[in-house]
Amino acid sequence: MDAKMFCFQCQETAGCKGCTVRGVCGKTAEVAGLQDLLVYVTKGLATVATAVRGAGGKVGLDVNHMVTTNLFTTITNANFDPQAISARVQQTLAAKRELLTHVPDQQKLPQVALWDGSEGEFAAKAPSVGVLSTKDEDIRSLRELLTYGLKGLSAYTKHANVLLKDDEEVDAFIQRALAATLDDSLSTDDLVKLVLECGRYGVKGMADLDAANTDAYGTPEATEVNIGVRDRPGILVSGHDLRDLEMLLEQTQGTGVDVYTHCEMLPANSYPAFKKYDNLVGNYGNSWWRQREEFASFGGPILMTTNCIVPPADSYKGRLFTTGAAGYPGCVHIEGSYGEQKDFSPLIELAKKCPAPTPIEQGTIMGGFAHTQVLALADQIVAAVKSGKIKKFVVMAGCDGRVKARSYYTDFARALPSSTVILTAGCAKYRYNKLGLSNVPGTQIPRVLDAGQCNDSYSLALIALKLKDAFGVDDINDLPIVYNIAWYEQKAVLVLLALLSLGVKNIHLGPTLPAFLSPHVAKVLVDNFGIAGIGDVRSDLEAFEVA
Repeated sequence: MDAKMFCFQCQETAGCKGCTVRGVCGKTAEVAGLQDLLVYVTKGLATVATAVRGAGGKVGLDVNHMVTTNLFTTITNANFDPQAISARVQQTLAAKRELLTHVPDQQKLPQVALWDGSEGEFAAKAPSVGVLSTKDEDIRSLRELLTYGLKGLSAYTKHANVLLKDDEEVDAFIQRALAATLDDSLSTDDLVKLVLECGRYGVKGMADLDAANTDAYGTPEATEVNIGVRDRPGILVSGHDLRDLEMLLEQTQGTGVDVYTHCEMLPANSYPAFKKYDNLVGNYGNSWWRQREEFASFGGPILMTTNCIVPPADSYKGRLFTTGAAGYPGCVHIEGSYGEQKDFSPLIELAKKCPAPTPIEQGTIMGGFAHTQVLALADQIVAAVKSGKIKKFVVMAGCDGRVKARSYYTDFARALPSSTVILTAGCAKYRYNKLGLSNVPGTQIPRVLDAGQCNDSYSLALIALKLKDAFGVDDINDLPIVYNIAWYEQKAVLVLLALLSLGVKNIHLGPTLPAFLSPHVAKVLVDNFGIAGIGDVRSDLEAFEVA
């Protein structure tokens, strides 16, 4: 293929086939090539680490953290900075070089474990190690499906690592599975088994993160979150890293600077530990793809803690800061490793010179319905189901995006009868969390139960499993729960695999099926799990038996 790049890892990939000139996300061909190379050398490091474990050796946390951070760096909309990505490639090669000294028989290692190119070779090497380097369409599809699941698992794992929670079992799997994506001896059946194993580890990784978050910040509570503004300068925080928000809140105490969450950071408002900060005002704005208008109107500095960066407009680029795995060329990056205190004083000093945010809406929205809060309502929910007040739960979790077809999810939610309850997590919520759907009639149960970030999707799985026990059914698919999930990037891929590993069937996925699924692989998912796309609202309501 005569192309400058090739990437089809997100839902918005060009023509639902692949970006070949420039990413729809905004990444350049140079960045795409460096991301491919970073994934490749990370597979090399993972191969060596797996060999070290196989020989009875130990792999340090520094290597585990490097693997997960590298994969997180290549997630859609996380890092657009070629210098930062190139530096990570060099650091990874250096780490692999040191780890190789602990492998007794290096002759048995594949080429990926031994390549040690210089920076001058990066551009030449990248095209030969990207997605299209695997010629067989089905093998390529399964390798990429597995890789994207591992990227999602790495994101969740990294968030737990930031809170000093590590799971050697999960790290060892990530590295073993990464190594397997370059093993030409594996058949399609072998890779399908690995993909499902990734889902099982996804459940474990999400449980680890759930425990890390609640241990650090308490159990989320049902909370009305303010969506208005105050007449003081502020800092807007987006992304998923709760530890970054905590450090920023600590450092803004007594400065006269307020802090607002944006998009995926919204659920932080429901954690008890954050409610003690009187300068955490609430949530400003909507989904990630509306950044360019909302960041401009906010007026103060913005901190991107993880992915979901939209290439910034000049009007606010000088106010955009990144940290962690996130990065954008020309924007200041706040350094700080695991357990270190980051210095957010540049944002605070800039905020003091900026005007208060321009109001764009007012009122409140509800959040905080993670598994503990929902299970506290279990008796009411069971009673409402048995009385017929609740007839169906609809899982509408996942991602939002900018394509017009996503208006389907707003229309679908609006068309649902009042006897249905929406279970959600992730930024998909912004398509319907401000529709005023109120409570199920005759109950105090909200019709939208928002569990939080995509990081909190574990809550939705746990709720389903607990309801399975409460209703005494043997099969999770016998519950009055249907799945109409929007996807965008690789964390959503991991959530899908996790649901499949739990035995959930007949998931509808949209607004389009992933471009990285070959026809044969798609057929395997359809035949074995009932995966389907979306249609029009009326026909889908009938298919879900909620019309």
